[in-house]
This record gives sequence, structure tokens and C-alpha cells, in this order.
Amino acid sequence: TGALSALQRQLDIQESQLRRTKSEKETLQKELRERENQLQAMSAKFCSLREEWKHGEMMATIERENCSLRQTVTKQESKLAEQNQLISDLQSAVSQLQAKVLVNEYHIQEQQRAQEAIQSQADLLQHMEQQTKVALQSISSRFERYRSKIIQATFSAAGSKCPQAELTDEEVLEAMQKIINERMEFHQMLKQKGVK
Repeated sequence: TGALSALQRQLDIQESQLRRTKSEKETLQKELRERENQLQAMSAKFCSLREEWKHGEMMATIERENCSLRQTVTKQESKLAEQNQLISDLQSAVSQLQAKVLVNEYHIQEQQRAQEAIQSQADLLQHMEQQTKVALQSISSRFERYRSKIIQATFSAAGSKCPQAELTDEEVLEAMQKIINERMEFHQMLKQKGVK
């Protein structure tokens, strides 16, 4: 955005200079037309006076004026050519600046679209995270209820002592394994005695 603002300021300066140069060109063209009209008038006067040999001194003066006018016209034409070249250069610079402005605007729009896409993905991920947290809380709650039921069923068996402190998962597993082993041993003993 800073680069775009700088380019815009540079473009405004170039366009202002272009307007000034065009104005100077018009002024030069006007002066050139006036000098050409003067030259034509002096040439006509010179032709008219050439036929009159009595006005020799006047003819010399007119010739000097014509020479001066030709030099002035030549200078004005040269200056006008320079102004035309400057206008061409300024127009080229303005076109380049306009192209840079368009490119920068396109890049800014691309960055905005990318930022919007990233924000949309972030919102989606945040929504998924919230859903995952809710599901995790639900699973944790169910797991705790299930674990509580296992502990209750394990330590409610005959001969089991009710735990005095919070049990770890390994301790619960050992207690269950103990009950299962005792049951298998009892079942094996009954089988050996022939009891179905």
C-alpha cells in the first residue's frame, strides 16, 4: 500500500509536468504562428519594395529583420521539437507508472483474497477444535463413569477391600486380573471334583 501511494504521487507529479509541458508547447506554437505571419508579411513587403530601387536602405533593414525572424523561427521550431520529445517521454513515464499502479493493485487484491482464505480456514479449524473439545469432554465423562463402574464391580466382590485412596488404572487392572484368576482357579477346582 505504501508503494502504491508512492507510485500514485509520482504519477500525479508526472501528469502535472505533462500538463505544463503541453501548455508551453501550445504557447510556443502560438508564438511560432505569429512569427511565421510576421515573416510572411515582411516577405511580402520585401517583394513589394524590391521593385522600387529607391528604397534600398529600407530593403536592407527588412532583409535584416527577415534574417532575424528566420533565426527566431528556427529557434522556436527547435524548442518546439524539444518540448514534443519531453511530452513523449513524460507520456511514456506516465504509462509505466499507471502499469505499476495496476500491478500493485492486483497484488494487493491477491493478498486480500489469500488473507480471507486463511481466515476462513482458521475459522473452520477453530470450529473443529471446539467440536473436538466437546467430543473429548463427552468421551472423558463416559470413560470416568465406565471406570467408576469397573472399580465398583471389582471391589464389591466378596473378600475385596474397598480402596481408601484414588486408584490408578494399573491397580484397577491388577484387581480385575486377580478376580479373574481366582475365578479360573475355582472353576478348575470344581472341574477336577466333577462338579458341573
